[in-house]
Amino acid sequence: MMAILEKETVFTDDIRPVSASELEARLERFRKKMEERYPGWEMVAINHKVAMYYFTGTMQEGVLIIRPQDAILWVRRSYDRACKESHFDDIRPMHSFREAAAFYGHAPKVMYMETKRATVDWERMLHKYFAFEEIVGIDAVLQDLRMVKSKYELEMMATSGAIHETVLDVIAPTMIKGGISEAQLAINLYGEMVARGSHGIARFNLPMGEEVIGIAAFGKSGLVRTAFDGPGGTNGTCIAVQSIGNAFRKLKPGRLVYLDIPCGFDGYHTDKTVVYYYGDINKDEQGAKILAAQERCLELEQEVVAMMAPGVAIESLYLRTMARFNNVYGDSFMNGGKFLGHSIGLVMDEAPAIAKGFKQQLEPGMIFAVEPKIALPGLGMVGTENTYVITERGARSLTGRSHSLRVIE
Repeated sequence: MMAILEKETVFTDDIRPVSASELEARLERFRKKMEERYPGWEMVAINHKVAMYYFTGTMQEGVLIIRPQDAILWVRRSYDRACKESHFDDIRPMHSFREAAAFYGHAPKVMYMETKRATVDWERMLHKYFAFEEIVGIDAVLQDLRMVKSKYELEMMATSGAIHETVLDVIAPTMIKGGISEAQLAINLYGEMVARGSHGIARFNLPMGEEVIGIAAFGKSGLVRTAFDGPGGTNGTCIAVQSIGNAFRKLKPGRLVYLDIPCGFDGYHTDKTVVYYYGDINKDEQGAKILAAQERCLELEQEVVAMMAPGVAIESLYLRTMARFNNVYGDSFMNGGKFLGHSIGLVMDEAPAIAKGFKQQLEPGMIFAVEPKIALPGLGMVGTENTYVITERGARSLTGRSHSLRVIE
């Protein structure tokens, strides 16, 4: 798939704006969902950059005010850039919220906003000029809205997936050589992704929610837990940075190579993890154990994927898989087996997760990363991860296929 992309798609330094029709469709769907959940709503204020991009196609300092009758993007910085790159219908400059408040004349009693993303400081600043009495969170509305991807969004994620597949499945084996450090391997792979069009950052639903490169971990370095609730880990570059890998931990024979390097295109992410073994696994006393664990992860991925079809409850993917799984690995399997994957899109860890309690039914256009992984004490991480789109006929991978443990000597 990547070969076709490289031959037929020529990237330039021209911007690629989101179309006006795409933005209009999102606003229309949002207003419909708001009316269903909050009949009579009057005003929504959005300042989080990801949500702002979703609705306007630009990320600026300011506020997007949505009402049933209109939607205006008020921009402090940079108004010129916003006008250049966005097809949003109404963009206006402002120096402070005072100007926006004067336009509306009065504030509604209830202000709707992303309560999980807005800071207390920002809420206070908004309230200084918009004298609302109550705040109601719309995080669930935005989650539902972004769960099903449009044709445009699917195209962005398919492009990301093609880049992902090429770099981690085709190029990575050529870069895995004795003596290379974790950090250097991560940086090399990241560079290959950016050179092919990746947007070069990974966004998460966290306060400090941006990571650049991802993780390359050799051997038991992959067992070091991080603050992020993922099954794999790393010592990081230092205590203050729990990602990338160590610049002084060099690859030696007999080590697992765990690569969890994110990718994205024009704001939309895909997730993929591959695991390699460097050396002669037949001479490794733990070779059979490593191979068996990797095969079990591949089987679990396929069990989940085989059930992914429209109308299936998301939690049933988890419950049915775990009911059949003889978990001899205990807490070493997926942090105790709490989940098997997650939705993905404008952030890496969109909701819902493939876990107990998520009763929504799958629909065409939903996208999930499926990632069964096992931590082998003293050895490292094994497992797999690919990003799948739900279609009328089931799930289709955007990031290529999974592999049995690939050995590089």
